[in-house]
Amino acid sequence: MHNPFQKIKRIQARSFTSLPAKFRQKRRTTWSDPNRGGAQVDSFLEGPSFDRDGNLWCVDIPFGRVFRIDPKGEWELVVQYDGWPNGLKIHKGGWIFIADYKRGLMLLDPKSAKIETYLPTTFSEGFKGLNDLHFADNGDLYFTDQGQTGIADPSGRVYRLRANSELQRLVDNAPSPNGITLNKSNT
Repeated sequence: MHNPFQKIKRIQARSFTSLPAKFRQKRRTTWSDPNRGGAQVDSFLEGPSFDRDGNLWCVDIPFGRVFRIDPKGEWELVVQYDGWPNGLKIHKGGWIFIADYKRGLMLLDPKSAKIETYLPTTFSEGFKGLNDLHFADNGDLYFTDQGQTGIADPSGRVYRLRANSELQRLVDNAPSPNGITLNKSNT
């Protein structure tokens, strides 16, 4: 927690890497039409997460892509699929979970690049549109179901998928739950 009397240390930020031109696809997509007013997009990167080897992983929502960036800044397209991946987290066992707006909770094998739907629905109904996720120390996965919720429709949800595969809805009246994390005591 920030101490209000502590002097703030300023640092100079610099760019480490950027999406290479070969991966830029400036065009309209079914994602950019409602989310960017029909404008052309070349990417929309989200879900940055580091693996144990120091690689940075991220997703590209409008083009259904998952990238791995090595410690030298080199980009690799791991997989591209029909989805809108919005968040990404790496389980301590190495599996990669993706919160996908269109397809639900996805599971990616980082070695084979095989991606599959892990949890497409919740209690026999569809998700509104998954947004982000976070692992607790005990392996429980917390994730948000934001969809197009907001002040006018405060029906966003937060779930916990226990390590034993039990799904629990923790919140069902959140206006636009965008992002999720836990504190050090996992509460």
